[in-house]
Amino acid sequence: MRVRIDAAGRLVNPKQVRSRLGLEAGAELELEEVGDHVELRPIGREVWLDESGDRPVFRAVGDVPTLTAAEVRELMDEFRR
Repeated sequence: MRVRIDAAGRLVNPKQVRSRLGLEAGAELELEEVGDHVELRPIGREVWLDESGDRPVFRAVGDVPTLTAAEVRELMDEFRR
């Protein structure tokens, strides 16, 4: 997914992504520089790695929006571009 940075250095996070991740005005994000890119993560959402099944899965503590299989595929396609 492509977004633009304005002259003040602000980045608009598209509404569909904000909705899926449960981000609202005033939400805090952790910005990390990783090699030649940046990663943004919501702060305050605790996750743990569940390795009890066939594949490791990150699980969130508390209420988080559930993504459909179609939404997951769409997100994966957007991040691969």
